[in-house]
Amino acid sequence: MNQTAGAQGPFIQFAQVSKHYDAFQVLKNINLDVAKGERIVICGPSGSGKSTLIRCINGLEAYGSGDIIVNGLRVGVDRASLAAVRGRVGMVFQQFNLFPHLTVIENLMLGPMRGRGMSATAAREIALRYLARVRIPEQADKYPRQLSGGQQQRVAIARSLCMEPEIMLFDEPTSALDPEMISEVLDVMAELAETGMTMLVVTHEMGFARRVADRMVFMDFGEIVEVAPPETFFTAPKSARAQDFLQKILNH
Repeated sequence: MNQTAGAQGPFIQFAQVSKHYDAFQVLKNINLDVAKGERIVICGPSGSGKSTLIRCINGLEAYGSGDIIVNGLRVGVDRASLAAVRGRVGMVFQQFNLFPHLTVIENLMLGPMRGRGMSATAAREIALRYLARVRIPEQADKYPRQLSGGQQQRVAIARSLCMEPEIMLFDEPTSALDPEMISEVLDVMAELAETGMTMLVVTHEMGFARRVADRMVFMDFGEIVEVAPPETFFTAPKSARAQDFLQKILNH
């Protein structure tokens, strides 16, 4: 069954996507359509294929069969199409991956200067704009080691935004943070969602999912088991697997 995104047609489309690691099948015939501006939260047990799914969108993982199409471009056809897709997709990981020898502003300027050919002046202007967006403009001249984990993750979000992507992918962006730092990152992500950015978020933060998601995608054993609006998913999940997952995670 194809999980559709709506009448406007898909901005991101997974069609019968499968992937193996040797004999192990990590993705099994994935069908999912995502509309432009839609916010999707992907949840499920560890090892269910969530991170692999979103990493296939920008070619960080190669898929084995099927098609992934991003705004009309098929991912994985050739280097040119992959580069075009990556130019439209930003990604935030569990780890911040900031260059420790560069200041915050230098970390943010690097992508626009190298990837978009911007001058240092223009890159600095866009970097400061997105540092303000994530609410830490005062940290511009500090080094990553001088920031908290939550601040570093907000810098990582701003760095992705400096490339002005059409799609943002988040791979468990709060899992490496201390509990008191999680909310500051989730608040920034929620504000970003309000701008109309297309977002796919892998997370176990179910409060955030209720607040932000247009649809929940529940995965288990490499399959999409259930797709539903948050109000339906959290109050009346259809599958026994989703019911069991929610009982465990909400009672944790």
